[in-house]
Amino acid sequence: MSHASMLKARRQHQKTKKRLDVAAKQAKRLAKQALAGPAVKKEKVKKEKVKTEKVKKVKLTKEELGRQDAKKSSAGAGKKGAS
Repeated sequence: MSHASMLKARRQHQKTKKRLDVAAKQAKRLAKQALAGPAVKKEKVKKEKVKTEKVKKVKLTKEELGRQDAKKSSAGAGKKGAS
């Protein structure tokens, strides 16, 4: 037997072996599915989307701005005096 024909025979043998293996795996898989019975699909639970409302920023009045400035200045003064 020549080297080329030997390699050809080896390739052919590998192909047939692989086909047999694939068929065996498929038969095993089908048998497993048959034992398991009909597949039961789980129902998908839809999540409800919560709508968020955008809050518009309200401009402060002059009085409120004055109060904020007073708070900031008094807080800053307290820090300076402590150190």
